[in-house]
Amino acid sequence: MANIKSAKKRILVNNTKMERNKAIKSGVKTAIKKVDAAVVAKDAEAAKAALLNATSVIDKAATKGVYHKNNASRKVSRLTKAVNSIQ
Repeated sequence: MANIKSAKKRILVNNTKMERNKAIKSGVKTAIKKVDAAVVAKDAEAAKAALLNATSVIDKAATKGVYHKNNASRKVSRLTKAVNSIQ
């Protein structure tokens, strides 16, 4: 356990950031799963709606620094390609 005051604060701040990042990543994964489920069901309208939501969630995660912008872009690209394949 840390003895120095700044080290103790670092532990608290890191835990707070970890919890925040974990929640954001979980939201991204849920949004991606919804798109994938709609694609598997071949429901174009639901897939488009889920894609719009997922894109928003992923972009927000990238803006907050949880994902690198290229990683977020790759995720959106793959989802878009999957949605376009069912039409």
